[in-house]
Amino acid sequence: NMAEGAEEGQKLAELLAMGWQLWEELETGTAPSSGSADVQDKVRQGLDVLRRANSMVAQLDLFSENEDLEEIATATLKYLLLPALLGAMTLKQVDLSKRLEHLESARAHFWSFLKLCKSYGLGSFHLPPATSPPAEEGAGSPTRRSPAAAQAKLVAMASSRQAKIERYKQKKELENRLASMKNSVDSGQADGEQMREFYILQTQKWISTSLEEIESVDQEIVILRSRGTVKQSSAPPHGTSRQVRPPMKPFILTQDVVQNKVFGAGYPSLPVMTVDDWYDQRRRQGVVSGQSTPWRAPGLTDEELQKQQQEKKEEEDDEEALQKARNRDDWKDTHPRGYGNRHNMG
Repeated sequence: NMAEGAEEGQKLAELLAMGWQLWEELETGTAPSSGSADVQDKVRQGLDVLRRANSMVAQLDLFSENEDLEEIATATLKYLLLPALLGAMTLKQVDLSKRLEHLESARAHFWSFLKLCKSYGLGSFHLPPATSPPAEEGAGSPTRRSPAAAQAKLVAMASSRQAKIERYKQKKELENRLASMKNSVDSGQADGEQMREFYILQTQKWISTSLEEIESVDQEIVILRSRGTVKQSSAPPHGTSRQVRPPMKPFILTQDVVQNKVFGAGYPSLPVMTVDDWYDQRRRQGVVSGQSTPWRAPGLTDEELQKQQQEKKEEEDDEEALQKARNRDDWKDTHPRGYGNRHNMG
């Protein structure tokens, strides 16, 4: 039995080490896209080994919510991180048709990790709800709120913001302490006490990460649920390529009968050039001169145009003759007959 236990312990340690290595390679990798074949292959491998390790931890019953942190052996402490690593690895999948499913799965892993940490008194934090919020909370129609409710919401937002700032500071401090201890741990020089502190610090850092991830996951779930359906797409969620929308066809609004005759009803006989372009083309072809050309309504023949021009000329001539007659009458009012013709008088 002891031999079997030792063998299982060795296998579990190898699975965790392999999962952790794949996670670090993904985090520090230089792949241009999270959807590349190499990256997604590592994600699949990581999920496989971490799931197997997580199942072994459950079978071996390594952790209990009824025991204290001091009762956990140092060598066992590192397995506390398995659900958090599994949650983070789950989020690295890029199949958008299963995005909601992946978000729910990752959230469940992060939550079970936080619940376990809470039971062992690791970190002072507020445990989030066990399930994600319904769509109505984030996407419902705005309702009339009382001033007291609005004030309470502002206080809650300020409190949440302050908690995030504190969490960020603590996380940075934890990362600095872990970085300073990493060399001695990796080289095997750290003693049992230092190893224990290293694992606890690492767990506390992942508590902070898990709280952030659950908040982010909840926001995304609310958006996806409010849409009703998740659109299928093969593109990665953070990919650089974006589908180009086809250009819209031009259209016109006809205003009167004349415009209808010229342009049609807006389809399919759309204009291919402006009036100025047409006029310039006609002038180059010698059809029209550079002088201003009388406007011709659509459908007029040359004879009708000539008649129209003649009528316009007569109107202009009549106007000119009338103006001359009026000017003559005015002049006669102020000048007597024979004025200015006195040079023949003796």
